Amino acid sequence: MALDHVKAGDRVRLQSVASPHTRTAALVKTDRFETVQLLLRAGTTVQRHSVDGFATLYCIEGAVTLEGRRKVALERGDWIYLERGQEHGLTASEDSSILLTILFDD
Repeated sequence: MALDHVKAGDRVRLQSVASPHTRTAALVKTDRFETVQLLLRAGTTVQRHSVDGFATLYCIEGAVTLEGRRKVALERGDWIYLERGQEHGLTASEDSSILLTILFDD
C-alpha cells in the first residue's frame, strides 16, 4: 500500500491516540528529511534499530521509554535528539503519540 505524503504548504492535523481509528502515519519523506507520527498503544515495543540520519522524537501525548545509550522516560511535551546511527528502541507504557523527524545528510 502506497503512503500519501503531504506536500509543502499542506496543513496537517495530527491524530490523537484517543481515537480508535488512529494509526502510525508517514507525513513527509524527501531526500533531506522524513517525518512520521508514531501512534503506539500501551505495551507496544519498537525493536532496537538505527537510522542513517539524525533523529528527534517529540512526545505529543502518552509515555514511552526510549532505550538507547541509556533508558530515558519520555512523557507529554518531552523532546529528545539522537545522533546519526544511534541504536534505539521504544516501549509505550501508555497509549502514545510520538512525532519522529529524521534529518539526512547530502
